[in-house]
Amino acid sequence: MAVLLQASSERGHLLVNAHSSTKGLELVDLAFRYPDASRLAVDGFSLKVKPGELLCLLGPSGCGKTTILKAIAGLLKPTRGDIRMNGRSLAGIPTEKRGIGMVFQKPQLFPHLDVGANVGFGLRMRRIDPVLIRERVREMLHLVQLEGLEERGVTEISGGQAQRVALARALIIEPQVWLLDEPLSQLDANLREEMRELIRSIQRKLGITTLFVTHDQEEAVVLGDRIGLILEGRLHQIGTPPQLLETPATVEVARFFGGHNQIEGIVKDDRFHCEAGTFRLPHPSGSGPAVMVIRQEGVVLGDGTNALSARVDSARYMGTHQRVNLETGSLSLVMNAPSNQVFKPGQTIMVRFPPDRIWIIPSSV
Repeated sequence: MAVLLQASSERGHLLVNAHSSTKGLELVDLAFRYPDASRLAVDGFSLKVKPGELLCLLGPSGCGKTTILKAIAGLLKPTRGDIRMNGRSLAGIPTEKRGIGMVFQKPQLFPHLDVGANVGFGLRMRRIDPVLIRERVREMLHLVQLEGLEERGVTEISGGQAQRVALARALIIEPQVWLLDEPLSQLDANLREEMRELIRSIQRKLGITTLFVTHDQEEAVVLGDRIGLILEGRLHQIGTPPQLLETPATVEVARFFGGHNQIEGIVKDDRFHCEAGTFRLPHPSGSGPAVMVIRQEGVVLGDGTNALSARVDSARYMGTHQRVNLETGSLSLVMNAPSNQVFKPGQTIMVRFPPDRIWIIPSSV
């Protein structure tokens, strides 16, 4: 990608350097209430996106993800709080002057314009020289792997190609921050995977600070340098994908990500005591009521430290593994096991919880 657009100010050109796009983004105590709503859609939301980072905002539908993006873009005015880019408040700055490129769930292309005109629209609004616009459009179409489609009508391209046009249109203005609002949700599974790789490749190549909204856990884990989990308008945990998957901050986070066995009990003397037995912990974890969580892939077959006897309830073939449902006393557990292992309902097996796969959440959290 060419990194410089420059020309004399009297000809209406911009001076834009793509490497200057790596500016940090900060949200401070952000809140927003829609008219006539009984509660805040976003409440007390604070977040710092590092320069050049791709951060995924993850959460169920209606949790406030899109509201946050629209507030950053200037499409909604926050009820409370501040949005800062590179340390500068964006309060009062109109959308077109915020240096933000946004891609929506649907491409929202102009049907009367061809591909090239759609991609170059933002530069025409800035009165850039048409020769430079054509050059930049070619570069952007190369970036999104749509070379040679400048004159193609947008009604003549596929859904995946249309979303690539939308990506190029957002990036051609060389924004400081790239906002993507569930841009892959309308695509089929194979195309989504291809587009994830493309977006990640573009983001790394440009080093652009990026906020990607999704409800898809797999998408967030694959794409994000970090993930911010939003539930009911509040940020519940932020961290790397392994941190959220393996060390959830709360039981709600563990439940959202699924795949966790959650066992209530008491921590005492560096041991976890529960109905299923007493388990050695990987490190001191305080004392008192707590929930022990261990992902289903963390439960392993065999005897040894933290072993217990369990009865097989069912086993389901998942392709790369089996999902085995177990019962021990009144507790139900789930384990991922090798796909070639034979399990029969009613069979008694030994499983264990390796201490380094256990995570303790105090019941007060």
